[in-house]
Parts: sequence; structure tokens; C-alpha cells
Amino acid sequence: MVARIALAFLVALLAATAAPAQTWPSKPVRYVVPFPPAGATDILARIIAERISGPLGQPIVVENRPGAAGNVGTEMVARAPADGYTILQATAAQAISETLYTKRTFSFEHDLAATAMIARMPNVMVVNPSVPAKSVAEFIALAKSRPGKLNFAASGSGTSLHMAGEMFKMMTGVDIVFIPYKGSGPALADLMGGQVDLMFDNLTAAIGHIRSGKLRALAVTTSTRYPELPDLPTMQEAGIPGYEVTAWFGIMLPKGAPKDVVLRINGEVNKALVQADMKERLLQQGAIATAWTPEQFGSFIHDEVVKWAKVVKASGAKVE
Repeated sequence: MVARIALAFLVALLAATAAPAQTWPSKPVRYVVPFPPAGATDILARIIAERISGPLGQPIVVENRPGAAGNVGTEMVARAPADGYTILQATAAQAISETLYTKRTFSFEHDLAATAMIARMPNVMVVNPSVPAKSVAEFIALAKSRPGKLNFAASGSGTSLHMAGEMFKMMTGVDIVFIPYKGSGPALADLMGGQVDLMFDNLTAAIGHIRSGKLRALAVTTSTRYPELPDLPTMQEAGIPGYEVTAWFGIMLPKGAPKDVVLRINGEVNKALVQADMKERLLQQGAIATAWTPEQFGSFIHDEVVKWAKVVKASGAKVE
């Protein structure tokens, strides 16, 4: 009799434990984008939210919570209940912030669970057409012949665009001056106007100016060429072994979220990403659909944190 009661209790306990994952989602899911509306991070989050809300049977509500280079919204999700109803749009900026910000009370890598990669996007090395360099090798030679005379622009100190330039300096030994801007738009305007010489920008923002001839592209920063610009070499092909900077976008949940929920989100995102229309829609945004397992995404995040920690240290950049 006692054994039966114990068995019944165990069955009930297991059922109760499994219930949240089995019934998830039973209400709308909040999708926190820790950056302002209308940028690539926000656009891609809304594309994915629209696509997976139907299969999940609940609205995915995108909520912008910008501030402190993404730290405000990221901490909000890290501190949220681990029930699957608050998810985060993660990017390379948060991997950089892991070591750039010295007084945070949370860890991007350890307080959040890698769930689903969405896409990767090349950055592109672009110069003003007046710069007498038509290749990466020529630019390096030019910079070494004029130490401290050339400069590069980026949207803010400590951003992925800034760190891409710092990595370039670290790996080539050139002495070029960093000029921070409040946004990519003003930086691009000054680059096209000749006030600055170089920029590592998201391909989405720069590709129109490259095609119009207002900017000269020297290389993409990813390890493979971009399909829409097949003649443009990668930085590695251009002579910098190991140089790779990828703007990336993915979904993370608070640490401890039910495994079934993680796998459900991962499965629905990956189903969407392999569809031809979704691949094309992302490609139009300059992004390459990337369907990974949570384990692959988690390993990638760890590698990103380690990589950017070296660049942050070499650059001397710190934010409290």
C-alpha cells in the first residue's frame, strides 16, 4: 500500500514537473531586443517573431529595451523567470561587452542559455575612393608608410564595428586613429565626404554605397565570400590569416529554462531558416540564415567571448 502511494506521488510529481514544457507556450512570449528599433538587430527579430508565432500558437511580442550597448535589455532577460516567456535577441555586441564592461552584475555567457542562431552578417572594410589603396595589402602598406595619419570611423566605442578596426590594428601592426561616432549613419556620411579614411561597417548599411561607387570595398570580414558580392575577397584571402568578424544574431533564454522549451524554439527557428523564402528575405537584409543546434550556438558564443576579450585587452578599452 505504501509502495503504491509512493509510486502515485512520484508519477504526479513527474507530471507536474513536465507540465510547463508540455504546455508551453500558453500565453504570449516577450522577445526583448536590447537595441533601438529599425536597426538590423530589431529587423531580424521581427522577421523571426512573425514566422514562428504561428507554429507556436502564441504571439511573439518584440520589445525594444536599448541602453548601455545592449546591457540593459540583456540583464533584464538574464534576471527574468526561466520559464520560456522572456527571450533575448543576442548579438556580437553582448559578447564584446562581457569583458569590455568591468562592473556588471551578470554574465552574458553564463546567465543565459544559447537557444537558436538566426543569421550571420558580414562586415565590410570600406574606404573613401580618394584613399590610394585598392586592396587590403595596399592599405596596410599605406598605413605603415603614414603611421598615425590615417583613421577609421565606427558607431561608438566598444561596438563590434570599433572592435573590428582594433582587431585589424592588432593583427597587422598598423597605427591608425579611431574616430568614434554616435551612429553608423553619421560615420558613413563622413567617410563618403572624405573626413575619415576607413570603416568596418555592416554590409547591409554599406552595400548600396559600394554599388554606387561612393565607397570602395576592400574585403568582407567573414571567412567566406558574400554571395551578392562574389568578387570581393575575405580578409583572410586578402592576406590576414585568422581575421574573422561576423555580425550575428540569435536567441537566448534565461539560464535554467526547460530543455524542452529550448529545443522547441530551436526547432521552430531552424524550420523557418531552411525555407527558401526565408533565406532570400534574410539575404536581402545582408544576412545569411544559420540553422544550428543549441550546443553549436553555445560553443560559438564561448569562442566569440574569448576572441573579443583578446581584442578588448589589446585595445585598452574599458567601460565601467
